[in-house]
Amino acid sequence: MPTQKTDTPLTVNKTVHSDGSHRKATILVVDDETGPREALKIILHPSFNVCLAETAAAALRVLHTQPVDLVVLDQKLPDRSGVDLLQDIKRTHAEVEVIIITGYGSLSSAMTAIHHGAAGYLLKPFNTNELLILVNQTLEKKRRLDFLRTSLRSSPELWGSEEEAAQAWQALKNSYRTLTIHHIPENISPHLGMPDCLPLLSDIIEATDHRLWSHSCRVSFYAGLIGTRLTLSDRDQQSLTIGAFLHDLGKTCPALRGSLEEWNPLACIMKTEKQHPLIGASVIHSLELPAEVGQVILYHHERWDGLGYPHGLRGEGIPYFARIVSVSEAFDYMTVEAADRSYLTIEEAVHSISRESGSFFDPSLVDSFVEVLTRYRDSLPPLAVPPITVPGNLPTIPASLITR
Repeated sequence: MPTQKTDTPLTVNKTVHSDGSHRKATILVVDDETGPREALKIILHPSFNVCLAETAAAALRVLHTQPVDLVVLDQKLPDRSGVDLLQDIKRTHAEVEVIIITGYGSLSSAMTAIHHGAAGYLLKPFNTNELLILVNQTLEKKRRLDFLRTSLRSSPELWGSEEEAAQAWQALKNSYRTLTIHHIPENISPHLGMPDCLPLLSDIIEATDHRLWSHSCRVSFYAGLIGTRLTLSDRDQQSLTIGAFLHDLGKTCPALRGSLEEWNPLACIMKTEKQHPLIGASVIHSLELPAEVGQVILYHHERWDGLGYPHGLRGEGIPYFARIVSVSEAFDYMTVEAADRSYLTIEEAVHSISRESGSFFDPSLVDSFVEVLTRYRDSLPPLAVPPITVPGNLPTIPASLITR
């Protein structure tokens, strides 16, 4: 994945733990070739604790026996692929960041790696400065996400009464701003008109689950795609894409996610689905986001026929942007493979959505979505939706939503 030019210094801050202690960050280099493995060790050793592994099995043994902050991973290993190992790492050590380094890369393989949780992708040959910049950026991201994971677990008032939540979110925004004051890129600036809480919310979603973050980015893209077919003001288009990105914000509530570990997984999943729109919408006032954003979060699971939730709204009684996001989320759910299901082709997903026109979905929006999908079929984003520039004035994911 291309790296951006940055003023980030080439000496990374030490890892800060929840108890306030500091230590050098630990990087695990996984490469079966002696030359590249030793070269990476020489480059990284002055600033980091460096561990080495030649195989996926050896890498997992290291991860199970000592703290690791970042894995620098070759894509081709003798016992399994790097992407397979990446998935294992994210399943068992979700807070460990991973950078893929390979001489056999392609856009498709890069996007697959990002989809499965890689923080970056670097092609061989690379220069030392390029590597250190990417390592720096990744460890800085980890520091932010670790801070937010701790804050979410220790701050139930974020999801409490309106007064409690307002104070808690303001305190969290202040702490986050202090943490990131030297690290928010120039492309996140007031002239974009983006609310200043969006980088924080983006990091909260990713800190909760990288798959949820990727899903949120894609749904935002698809909602914006429909928006290009409609006559929306710039403000409305922005509210739509922000609302689409934040539609599952409620799923970041630790109490709700904890319910998934209860004895009846199916019942707990349904509990999460039923409650997350209400929980997510409850914090929008505290964050001073547009009312339309809150409407998307609250009503995106309502159905055109009135059989949705949480309030059973029907037809045009459902806010317009929520109807758009409903179609967008369904399309993404159908077209992305997950552990519990296979994916549909774009054509199969379009057919399935069209079949539910007038029941699940607003018929006019289904028609608009099918039209733009047909028109821009070759411009649809890959699995992870990086910043995209595509023909025909299609929407791009706002910089403040995709900064990693």
